[in-house]
This record gives sequence, structure tokens and C-alpha cells, in this order.
Amino acid sequence: MNAARPALATFHAPRADDALALVGLTVAYRVRGKDRDVLTDVSLRIKRGEAYGLVGESGCGKSTVALAVLRYLAHNGRVRAGRIAIAGEDVLALDREGLRMLRAHKVSMVYQDPASALNPTLTIGRQLSEAFEAAGANAADALAQSHAMLERVRIADPARVMASWPHQLSGGMQQRVVIAMALASNPALLILDEPTTGLDATVEAEVLALIAQLRAELGMAVLLISHDLAVIRGMCERMGVLYAGRLVEEGATRDVFARARHPYTVGLLRCLPAPGRNKAHGALDTIPGELPAPGTLAHGCVYAPRCRLADARCHEHAPPPHRMEAAHGEQMSRCHYHERAIELPVADAANDANTADLRAGAQTIAPPAGQSDPRTNEPAGETPCAPRAHEEKVVLRAANISRTFGRGPHAQRVLDDVSLELRAGETLGLVGESGSGKTTLAKLLLGLHAADPGGTVELDARPLAERLAQRDAGQLQALRIVFQHPDASLNRALPVKRLVGRALALARRAGASNAPSAGSHETAAEPADEAAGEDAEARNAARVTALLDAVRVPVRYLAARARQLSGGLKQRVAIAQAFAGEPRVVICDEPTSALDVSVQAAILNLLARLQREHGVSYLFISHDLDVVRYLADRVMVLYAGRVLESGPANAVLNGPCHPYTETLLDPGMLTRDTSASEARIGTPGGDIPRNPTGSVAGCVFSARCPRKLGAICDEAAPPFDADAHGHRIRCHIPAEQLRKLQAETAPAQPHP
Repeated sequence: MNAARPALATFHAPRADDALALVGLTVAYRVRGKDRDVLTDVSLRIKRGEAYGLVGESGCGKSTVALAVLRYLAHNGRVRAGRIAIAGEDVLALDREGLRMLRAHKVSMVYQDPASALNPTLTIGRQLSEAFEAAGANAADALAQSHAMLERVRIADPARVMASWPHQLSGGMQQRVVIAMALASNPALLILDEPTTGLDATVEAEVLALIAQLRAELGMAVLLISHDLAVIRGMCERMGVLYAGRLVEEGATRDVFARARHPYTVGLLRCLPAPGRNKAHGALDTIPGELPAPGTLAHGCVYAPRCRLADARCHEHAPPPHRMEAAHGEQMSRCHYHERAIELPVADAANDANTADLRAGAQTIAPPAGQSDPRTNEPAGETPCAPRAHEEKVVLRAANISRTFGRGPHAQRVLDDVSLELRAGETLGLVGESGSGKTTLAKLLLGLHAADPGGTVELDARPLAERLAQRDAGQLQALRIVFQHPDASLNRALPVKRLVGRALALARRAGASNAPSAGSHETAAEPADEAAGEDAEARNAARVTALLDAVRVPVRYLAARARQLSGGLKQRVAIAQAFAGEPRVVICDEPTSALDVSVQAAILNLLARLQREHGVSYLFISHDLDVVRYLADRVMVLYAGRVLESGPANAVLNGPCHPYTETLLDPGMLTRDTSASEARIGTPGGDIPRNPTGSVAGCVFSARCPRKLGAICDEAAPPFDADAHGHRIRCHIPAEQLRKLQAETAPAQPHP
């Protein structure tokens, strides 16, 4: 084995072939009169045409790297030391005009939340044209180039999108528009800050393929910031791992995934749900503890308080950046024990700090000791050894619900005759591309939209009013939601403790007014406790703290306002709000899409534990099929508002499955021929078709289907029959034939 060669930095000066070079970058924010370092001695380089991935937990400094590169730091932030060079230009030495020209011609950035990058008062066409005009095009050319760029990012109807307002587009569509704007100047460096968070698997694959194609054509370099390790693995040649503002590991992506050299990297990789593993196999591995506060001075290794390999040497002496030769180049690790980091022991789920957090959070919705939980009819405090039986009671039922927006010739059917059942203690995974109707279905169940006449929604076999305002307090508490974008549910001006405290107060009031019928867990002692003044306040504070501990929000954020939190922290607060009461059903609309893998694992463990102990049911909407595979008992697949497949999770996700489900599991199908007898029929990629009437003659997926049979798919409605296990596929191809076709064309799918 090659001996490690300690050094102070990966390199000491920018090189001619660098698209981006950071040398000893240290960034600080001034808070309460003191400078707090959020990046410390970060050195990395990205060659022209290279893709470099930057990973790490929320709050580790990934976005600060991007903002420092563009000199977009907040007014209280500054670069204390180091150099930044983009395509040979010293960024820190540029004046205002030089910086404007750099941003217009050499570097572009795509942010995590596309809605924040789009002006709600301007049409998409106007905003996209401005990007081309800033790059030097005249007004007429800018419009033509805007139309062409929307086609390049796989938007099927560019003219309609250009005439649309941002709020009229789905999250995935908004993100593709923002990427189109970023590519307007053909930049030498494209910075992508969590660009695929709001995209489904098929659109994500198309967008990343597009970026890879543009890299090859233009020699463009990419800095990809992401918590999605699978995206980093498929997109980037090299990667760096950031922890508490320090680059703790770096190397060729294949080398880091094959043999990580830092315990933190090993922990991140182990947080991912393994193939074939679900909640019945036990809790996911997690990383105990939390990131240190910005500016915290550490005498030893900054990761030592959370590391299962740490000893006295780690706590006393900061490790230098050790380097070793790997299969595809040099690999760096800031770890004294980098040679055995891969031997990191697996967390003990029974004793891990995260498990304690989950237990504390679960107590906030548990009934008082000695009383039975009316949802499960079991004594409080007793943890069953096995999950609840799902067959006994249907909690939520929707039958034949549809939803049409608009009237007359402009009417659009976005849900078409959808039915579902959700049993006590069960998770129903709802999957499909952006625009398939998933969120619309969730809003119908919640009463935010009214269904078309003819459908019914029931809670505990009793009809639910179609409008939210018509439902009683108990019904409102019974159905809760966690939104995809936490900004949609958090008041940005309120501190975290008040946001969660208000949700607890609302839950208590609902319980007091609907205790018998709503399944409330409040007891007769509650009013007295609430009247006790200081005791009630202390009790409420304790419950707030327990809830936030459960979703791993550090106590130092109790007084922070929502606008001061990272995207991951906002989502954790939103989840705590949803569980503040006694929900029977929680609708989770992409609840982990904004979370890094370590927090995602903790949240999934929390959801599984609450479900196991208290019979909570989930309608779990997600683009991440590995997460769905882990948590869901059953899966329903939506496309263009129609259910194309439903059944037990193992049956749906392991096949045979509908060709559309197959494309979700393997997005590469849309770009390769899977027909054994003829050229592929249909249009790969593109948008979900709009359905103006809701009366499609044939299969709604026929225009894009990689296994289309012919005219029958366009002219005749496919059967939707169930097998003995309740697995239903809406397709003209028999299940056994689908099994054979899918077995013949299934590629090997390595997992991180």
C-alpha cells in the first residue's frame, strides 16, 4: 500500500485548464459581533469539461461554496482567506462591471427551489428572453433561442410554456425552465445547487443526460451540489465530501463509492436504503449526533464527536489531508484511520442517539400511560413486536374521484376515476411523474380541492365533506400533510419554537372539542394542566423540544426564524408540525426530497416507528423509488390522472409491472430501443399529455410506451384486472409476457 503523503492543500495555485479553482478558501459570517467560519481551507479544482460533485449534510457549507464562487454572499459574509478563479479570472479581484460580465458569460447557477428563481409577475417567455438578451442577443433572436432552448430541455410544448406564468407550471417544469435560463450564455462553468430535488426519475434522467451532452459539445464544466448520491455517482467524474465547512474526502467518484476513506463518507453511503430492504427488516443505519454549530473551534478532528472510530488521538489532533493512490487517480481523506474507515461498525439501532430522538418524538403523540389508544386498542407504552395487521380496518377510502380544471373547450381532466383504500397502520406509495395528478389527489383528500360530481371520500366509513371549511376539528386533525416545499407551510417570520408550539395548541383545541369522535388522546386532566399557567407552558415547551428532537432539529434553532433555516431544516420543522397532533392519516408529499441521506434515514425511521407504535397511516408521494420501496406496503402508479398499476409494493416494484412503471424504475428505457420486433414507437421523454375531455379511447401511455403493440393501444381501453394478490396492471400485454420482456431487457443496476 502506498504511504500517505500529508500536505496543506490539494494544490497551491490555479492551472490553465481549470474551469474553477479554489485555493485555501475560508469564508466567515459575522454574527453578534463575531466572525464565524463556515468554510475552512477548502481547496478543489474542476477541469474544463469535467463534472465535480459536492456532497454533505444540510448546513455543511455546500451552498456557501457556490455563493462564494459567484460572490453572492450575504451582507454579513466575507471571504477571509484564499483564492477563487473561474476560467482564469481572479473572482475576488473583479470590480462591479467585471463581475457582471463574468456572471453573464462565464458562469451560471441553478438553485434548489426553482420558484425562488422565477419572477411571478413575468411570463416564462419574457424571463427566458431576458437571459438571452443579457448574453448579447437582440429581442427577436432571444425569443427564437428561448423557444429552441425549451425544446432542448425536453419541454414538449414550448409555445404554451413561454406564454405561461410560473405558478401555472409544475415544480419539474419550473426547474427545467430555470436550467434553460442558466444555459442561455453557454457558460464555461455551470453550478447546479440541488437541481433534481423537484424532478421525477424520468425527467431527472433526461435533464442530466442533456447536461452531459452540453458538456461534451461546449466543454462546459459542472459543479453539482447534491444530497442525492445516485445522481453524483451517475453524473460526476470526481467528487468531494464536505463536513462542517471542511473538505474531508475527495477523489474519483468510482474510487470513493468503491472504497470510501473517511468515516463520514462511509456513514452517508450506509444511510441509503439497500436493494430489497424495507421497514420490516429494521431501521436504517444513521449517523448519530449533529453537525457542530458554525464557527465552533475543534482541537481535534471536527467529525470526532460523531465518529464510531474516534479515540483520544482524534479528539486531540486534527488530521492532515492524507493522500493515497487509487484505481482512478489520487484520493484524499482527512482521517487518522483512513485505511480502515470502510470497517466502520454499523450503528446499534437500539442504542443509537437517533433512536432516542425517535422515541422522544413518538411520546408526543402517545396516549397517557395506562390508557388504550383508540386507533389500535392497545395499551399505551407497549411496543408490538410486529407491524399492525393492515386488513382489519380501512381508515381512508376514495371511490371514483375525478377532477377537472377549467370549463368548456379549455377544460382539463387531471384526475380520472381514481379509487384507493388506506388501511390502519399502512403506507400507500403514490408514484408518477410531475403533472400526473399526485398532488391534486392529495388536495382532494384534504379538502383543498373539490372533486367532480360522482366521487366519494370517506374517513372511518363516514363521508368527508369535500371542502376543508366544512369539516369538523377532529377530521382536520385526522388528516395532515407534509408539503414538498416547506416554505408553503411555514411562516418565514416566526421562530421555530412558535411554529411547532402553535401546531400543538391547535391540536389540543381540536381534541377538546372533538375528543370522543376524533380519536383525541387528551384526558380530563388536560384542561386543568392548561389552566395551570407555568406548568402548561413548561409542558408545551417540553413537547416542542421532543418533537424537534425526533426530527433532528438541533435545539440551537429553537429561536431561529424559518427564513434563516436551510431547506433540509425547514422540511424537518414542517414534519414536526404535521405530527404535533394525533393524525390518523399523514399525506407526505415528497417529504424527504429536500433532505440529505443521513436525515432522510432518520425521518424514514421515525415514520416507520410512529406507524408501528400508533397505527398512523401514510399516503406517501415520492419520486424516489428506493424510499418508496423501503416504506410502502402497497404502491399505486398514476399517469395523466389515471391509475395504471396498483398492488403490493414487492409485486409492483419487482415486476412484472406496467411499461410506465418500468420506465420509472429504469429511466434509460426512454432513450433506448426495448422492442424485440420493430423500431421503438412513441416519443421518448417529453411531458405527460394533457387530457381535455377525460375520455381517452385507448391507453393514456400509448404515445410514449416503449412496448407499444400497435393500433390496439390507441383504440381500445386496456383491461385492469387483479391477480390473486391484488396486483393490477392496466395494459393489453398479459402479465406473464411483460415478465419475459422485462427480464430480457433489464440492465444491471448497481446501487451506491
